[in-house]
Amino acid sequence: MTEQLTKETFKEKVFNFEENREWKYEGEKPSIIDFYADWCGPCKMIAPVLEEISEEYKDKLNVYKVDTESEQELAAMFGIQSIPSLLFIPKEGKPQMTMGALPKDALKKTITEVLGVTED
Repeated sequence: MTEQLTKETFKEKVFNFEENREWKYEGEKPSIIDFYADWCGPCKMIAPVLEEISEEYKDKLNVYKVDTESEQELAAMFGIQSIPSLLFIPKEGKPQMTMGALPKDALKKTITEVLGVTED
């Protein structure tokens, strides 16, 4: 199941940007963050796909959502200009951003290539 993040939970689970200048991932396993808004049509299309991914990979990665309307500081920090934008966060190394509602097979390919996570 995807989990909604606020600024506070983002700092706990992903990156405490108030304490660290350099990227330092706080999570236990790789993550995907969906930056979205309720009024965004493509965001609504990708939401059920991300729910499926979160089920299929539930022990291997976290899927989070950030509402760009209510969490404008987080959106600004990542320079979100178009939504949906997906941030893929590997356990080690720098996160990578993709834009647009990717089809499920493209998401799975990115999960394997960027996050190093495969399905069972």
